[in-house]
Amino acid sequence: MLEVQYRLNDNPDYTYFHSHDAYEIFMFHKGACRYLINNHIYDLQPGDILLMDGLALHKPNTIKDSEYIRSHIHFKPEDIEPILSSIKANGLLDVFKYQHHYLLRTNNTSKLQYIEELIKKLYQIRLVSNVTELEKAWEMKLILGQVLIQINQILKDSHLDISRSSTSKTSHAEKIATYIQHHYREQFTIADMAKSINLDKSYISKVFKEATGFTIMEYVMACRIKQVKYLLETKEKKSIQQIAFECGFCNMSHFSRYFKKQVGITPRAYRQKRLDLYRKTRTLKLFNSEIKRE
Repeated sequence: MLEVQYRLNDNPDYTYFHSHDAYEIFMFHKGACRYLINNHIYDLQPGDILLMDGLALHKPNTIKDSEYIRSHIHFKPEDIEPILSSIKANGLLDVFKYQHHYLLRTNNTSKLQYIEELIKKLYQIRLVSNVTELEKAWEMKLILGQVLIQINQILKDSHLDISRSSTSKTSHAEKIATYIQHHYREQFTIADMAKSINLDKSYISKVFKEATGFTIMEYVMACRIKQVKYLLETKEKKSIQQIAFECGFCNMSHFSRYFKKQVGITPRAYRQKRLDLYRKTRTLKLFNSEIKRE
């Protein structure tokens, strides 16, 4: 039901920007990290909590061989929504649904310590061997609910108004990311971008790499792959070639090789896998609704 990691301190093996269909609670403990989410760049401080709906492209940019200590929870909203509905607490997920990504920064150390204790407890439950998986799921849902309550209380205190101070370089990198998100389907050049956002052509590549750890082309390709995955799943009648061309790929053989390298399976296999999962989930929901009626 949940993927939980507590106080990881390894270098993440993120060779490209990624997204996923789970909500994420990311807590930064120690080290140096600049986190890119869509077109926003956050310079993290110890105690920061990032809330993400997962679908936004995101990637940490860390210093090689330096400390990067963090914890995170990945969870599917549909797994926790029934228990939240039963206590009329669906609003606890609003920050994920409507903000999509949000940096939570507070001076309330006691609440931060409590949230960390809850994450640690979630992690430890996964390791217990003398209870059933069902019993683990019950306890984990209840603890996740407590985490969401604590986060909601911090959000109320901050009034959803955390200002992000950014340097001129960070601001420029965010402009570049925004331009790419609007134009990744097109065949644009660095010169086109430079003219549009009024920055020097030679400066653009350098500042984006410095801020994010990735090249402009790597970010363009990440945006294209994300959209391809979305269309493969939602536009079943469109051919894979149509989707590839719509998303900015001009060569099918190159697209197929690149997709498999990044995703691990072919576009056709990815589409089939996601459609099978959708049909299975839909059938299960219909079955459960029929049981409730009886």
